[in-house]
Amino acid sequence: MTSEKPTVIELFAGAGGLALGFERAGFDAIILNEIDANCVSTLRKNRPNWNVVHEDVKKLSFKGISADVVTGGFPCQAFSYAGKRLGFEDVRGTLFFEFARCVKEVQPKVFVAENVAGLPSHDGGRTFKTMLDILAKEVDSYTVQYRILNAWDYGVAQKRKRIFIVGTKSGFKFNYPEPHKHRPSLKDALANVPQSEGTGYSKRRKEILAHVPAGGCWINLPVELQKEYMGASFTSGGGRRGMARRISWDEPSLTLTCSPTQKQTDRIHPEETRPFTVREYARIQSFPDEWNFVGSVVSKYKQIGNAVPVNLAEEVGKCVVDALGDIATIQAKNIPAKQKS
Repeated sequence: MTSEKPTVIELFAGAGGLALGFERAGFDAIILNEIDANCVSTLRKNRPNWNVVHEDVKKLSFKGISADVVTGGFPCQAFSYAGKRLGFEDVRGTLFFEFARCVKEVQPKVFVAENVAGLPSHDGGRTFKTMLDILAKEVDSYTVQYRILNAWDYGVAQKRKRIFIVGTKSGFKFNYPEPHKHRPSLKDALANVPQSEGTGYSKRRKEILAHVPAGGCWINLPVELQKEYMGASFTSGGGRRGMARRISWDEPSLTLTCSPTQKQTDRIHPEETRPFTVREYARIQSFPDEWNFVGSVVSKYKQIGNAVPVNLAEEVGKCVVDALGDIATIQAKNIPAKQKS
């Protein structure tokens, strides 16, 4: 009998960064759920064989479906505490609830939830504590751990910190990936990048930003231009070093956002006074050049900016394979179980 690869169900799949990374790690995605039409088109265009379900996750049932792993980067919504105990039923209506419900119905050996690095501090830590309690106790006795990983440590030319919450059933142990010795620079990521569409700055904004040197930001502007560009922010507290920030070739990009022209989070090309193009954005997120994004330029930037970097996802996926143990290793290599020594 021929064995199959370890299987994964992914919720909130977006443009496929996490899914592609797990595919590289040896997983077979049996369901990828996404509600955004452009993201769905992107997934289907690049992987026609994937079972992409275009539906509101709240309308889906996962009962009777078996998978080794459930993954997803659920959007974080605030809970209304109002004196409630905030158990499983109390968070109904949030997208976290849908992720937890999927885990409860599928009963995977391992689950992986990805979110923003600031999640543990949300509402004084109460939101995160509720999530952990529900995943560990009320979903079905998982051992839950979490760690904030910086994509730059895992082959991604970007300082991008995200939290990965991992739950394992009894008998499975997950270890987070070890940081790589080499951390890539923007020069590494953008070597021979294909030309592509992109957005630009207004004439005056471009004139101002042209004064910013590589590796610099608004503080490197002449004072009069600082005041003009920063506006009310000029006299406000905080460093605000992301404003008018030109990335140098020898450093990683700062975290990409969903829009490359947001004034609070400028990411200017090292040599040309413009935002990164769509394909440059994708390279910085470690998407391969053949991964095509569907939709308007605005949508493409959003899809890429929201994605889990592919190289980081692959590293986490490999660790999940290790956590699944000998059975998953045999399956991932398509070796019949009887041949195991």
